[in-house]
Amino acid sequence: MVELRKFNELVRDFTKDVDFLTIYIEEAHPIDGWRVSTDPKLEYKQHVTLKDRVKAASLLIDAGIESPVVLDNMENEANKAYGGFPERLYIILDGVILYQGNWGPIKYSVEEVRDWLTKYKG
Repeated sequence: MVELRKFNELVRDFTKDVDFLTIYIEEAHPIDGWRVSTDPKLEYKQHVTLKDRVKAASLLIDAGIESPVVLDNMENEANKAYGGFPERLYIILDGVILYQGNWGPIKYSVEEVRDWLTKYKG
């Protein structure tokens, strides 16, 4: 959520050239786990059902993310395959990972993705 504004700018700037997709995975800081937030609007238990995950993902959608959002399944297969926990940025072309960013939200960089896409487009 910290980088949402920058991410949305990236989506707007490159949407004609690439497809963007956000996969909502397991909760990073559930109130029944490693809790960080003191904002009641951001407090969720770890998802037990797909309905729980839909409810949590709706916060991201309501915040205005400008890419399509899909949900990881309850076995967390996308998260396990890509090591996306808690947040991560990837560039994938024809099934091959060309860019794997660092873990977010602290260590990932929307600017690195922008630089990569700018070079690729040019």
